[in-house]
Amino acid sequence: MWAKTLMVVVTVVMMSVNVESSQTLLKDMTKNFLKAYGQCQKELGLPDSTATELMNFWKEGYEIKSREAGCAIMCLSKKLEVIDPEGKLHKGKTTEFIVAHGTDEATAHKLIDILHACMQSVTPSEDHCLMSLQVAMCFKAEIHKLGWAPDTELLFEEMVAEMQ
Repeated sequence: MWAKTLMVVVTVVMMSVNVESSQTLLKDMTKNFLKAYGQCQKELGLPDSTATELMNFWKEGYEIKSREAGCAIMCLSKKLEVIDPEGKLHKGKTTEFIVAHGTDEATAHKLIDILHACMQSVTPSEDHCLMSLQVAMCFKAEIHKLGWAPDTELLFEEMVAEMQ
């Protein structure tokens, strides 16, 4: 009986480690996205409100609706080379980007599968900014379902600390 109990405890610990490391991974990836934001803001002439929207991206229940935020997400994705110039997911570069933030290949592939599924679920449109926003919101919803969303307060605190 104690062996079964031990297996349950080990499984729960491993699951919590995976969730915690995934939250850290997504927090670090988000910080890198936001660091590149200044370039996109200048290039696209984005209002300051777009930065605020992106800082609140991971808050559960927070829905980004502005087209500008979608344009920023698309610009950032291109700058970090996770999508190609046509707006398609570059799986190799995306895997490299995710693994560079300290995760294993299996987690990287799970994130890519989520992104790919979200890209497939969006109705094609001429407006690439709105499509990017829809993909991002789908991705966010799936990450929240997994319990992998980073703590937004911690993310903000770390971003402020790094600016000082």
